[in-house]
Amino acid sequence: MTWVTGADGSPYGVTNLPYGVFRTDGGQPRIGVRIGSWVFDLAAAEAAELVLAAGALCRPTLNDFMALGRPQWTAVRQRITELLTDPAHRAAAEPMLVPLDDVELLLPIEVADYVDFYSSEHHASNVGQIFRPGQPPLLPNWKHLPIGYHGRAGTVVVSGTPVIRPTGQRASAEGPVTGPSVRLDIEAEVGFVVGVPSPLGERVSVDDFADHVFGVVLVNDWSARDIQAWEYQPLGPFLGKSFATSVSAWVTPLDALSDAFVPAPDQDPPVVDYLRDVPHLGLDLRLVVEWNGERVSEPPFATMYWTPAQQLAHLTVNGASLRTGDLYASGTVSGPDRSQVGSFLELTWGGAEPVKLGDETRTFLADGDTVTITATAPGPDGTDIALGQVTGTVRPAR
Repeated sequence: MTWVTGADGSPYGVTNLPYGVFRTDGGQPRIGVRIGSWVFDLAAAEAAELVLAAGALCRPTLNDFMALGRPQWTAVRQRITELLTDPAHRAAAEPMLVPLDDVELLLPIEVADYVDFYSSEHHASNVGQIFRPGQPPLLPNWKHLPIGYHGRAGTVVVSGTPVIRPTGQRASAEGPVTGPSVRLDIEAEVGFVVGVPSPLGERVSVDDFADHVFGVVLVNDWSARDIQAWEYQPLGPFLGKSFATSVSAWVTPLDALSDAFVPAPDQDPPVVDYLRDVPHLGLDLRLVVEWNGERVSEPPFATMYWTPAQQLAHLTVNGASLRTGDLYASGTVSGPDRSQVGSFLELTWGGAEPVKLGDETRTFLADGDTVTITATAPGPDGTDIALGQVTGTVRPAR
């Protein structure tokens, strides 16, 4: 129970407490946690010595705090919980609550590197059937390692940022043409934010996942399918992906998701030693995709073939270093049914089966369309907690 007005029973209750960065009236960025429909100002709390984090909570992003490591993350979370539940602290802490409606939410981290994986067997199989009909849907390497690529950290934007329709080359019957993408799509994903770095040349074990990863964000990795289709062979995604990746403004700490870890799908054939995570656990995150306010899909993250711990181990097996603020995303989350897919490429089966939105139909995104991705997870008190939503509206090409 919390003394914060309206927070009990909220999916952003005291068992959640996601971190974000906000400002009011155009002021300086400040770190806070969400509790119900309020933001608890951690910069003010640390300045008043209600919370101690070596000054890291007075910074304009979460990076310095994330770099402190799990013992400090746990201690600060316990202290915040104490401040927001013990009535003895109400008089000191209540003035540091800011109404959520009064704040502007900012990108919570300074993104160091961005990696995107391709870890849903259902998504990979669907894409294989769409692009390579009559051939095996999965390529030979897919069940031996988490496939991924390095993205562009500089175009990771916070939820609510408009997405400009990208321009690039695409194929036509007369040869390549240059112009705005006509097959603009989404990818509903889950992202993992690295707090504790690792030295160059040092592998990170699957067992060390929780020592390095601070928390989770929802991700929309917007995709220009026509640009991507023309450019991706032989080197993979480039301009069809790098124009915008939206992330939620709230980072849900791993500690808030302790009851959401569930057995991940069996892996056959058996994986190589560095990818063998015991226990083999994924997360029971239930995503919802809304297109112009209409629910069109409910992707289940628990079905992902490769786990977050395996992705982190593979990312560093060659000795690549981790940096504070690294973001790695799961790849499109899709379940076995059409109602559970995480891209419109799958929802409309490559554009061949349009979907109805109100009085209109769509295959891919039109200018003015808005996509919102939300998710819930089991909480420790038997109620669901919410992950911060990620939303974006498409603007015309420039």
